[in-house]
Amino acid sequence: MSNTTDLLAEILRLKKKRNAVILAHNYQIKEIQDVADHVGDSLGLSQRAAETDADIIVFCGVHFMGETAKILNPGKTVVIPDLDAGCSLSDSCPADKLEAFLEKHAAKNYFVIAYINCSAGVKALADVICTSGNAVKIVEAAPKERPILFVPDQNLGAWVTEQTGRPMDLWQGSCYVHMEYTRDSIERARAEHPDALVVAHPECPQAVRLLADEVCSTEKMVSYCKNSTSKAFVIVTEDGMLHRLRRECPDKVFISGPTDTCACAECRYMKRNTLEKLYLCLRDLKPEITMDEDLRVKAEKSVRRMLELSR
Repeated sequence: MSNTTDLLAEILRLKKKRNAVILAHNYQIKEIQDVADHVGDSLGLSQRAAETDADIIVFCGVHFMGETAKILNPGKTVVIPDLDAGCSLSDSCPADKLEAFLEKHAAKNYFVIAYINCSAGVKALADVICTSGNAVKIVEAAPKERPILFVPDQNLGAWVTEQTGRPMDLWQGSCYVHMEYTRDSIERARAEHPDALVVAHPECPQAVRLLADEVCSTEKMVSYCKNSTSKAFVIVTEDGMLHRLRRECPDKVFISGPTDTCACAECRYMKRNTLEKLYLCLRDLKPEITMDEDLRVKAEKSVRRMLELSR
């Protein structure tokens, strides 16, 4: 089945038949965003996953997002369109390496804050999880008497330190998409679009963040652009975000933040998910996210702590 209209009809039919909910990250292709029940950032989708009364959770995102949904819903079936939709940022911090690091530096008694872009194994080692939307709040709530180890994104961690003044030891991980943005590419965008505001994700390098008019999570990009008097914006994050912004702010102009190599930045992992794969995973209820229960229980503590602090 390849006709888009037929695929959409079948997805909606199967969703009703299965009592399923479709969650889609802001970086998904527009066709998936348009058919989803909820579109949002990692925090918003984690909250939707925790609240849903659906029997089946279809998570259109990357692998760690499906894991997070399973951590919060052990009794539900969680499927994702493509099991190979990974994450370079998550891959930069393997659980065994983090565990070895913590054992080596046990005397420091680190308070571990893990960005949600990490595996269940890393979540199980963390004291609390954060997203780009709540990272400042989570760090401000961390115990003052313990040093913080922030994993895995060094750029988000550095930005949070700038916002809070709280020093942290940073794991040297990064998102390959956001690392493609540079000072030169943003300066070029400013020269080409002098009337547009530059809105950047905190996963970008510091040189890019310093040139931005606003640095915020994808969810906060929506409210920022809605409330701004500006009519044009250069959006410095994965290109899928532009579809949601254009849908929610139809009277404004959104321009892809250019990298040094291309006019936009797409995540090859996010874009592994297609409408046909979404249909197939609803039809067959696979690929399914499964998890060792002991690991799930350990990981759930840090995720639940984040949700409590985000209320």
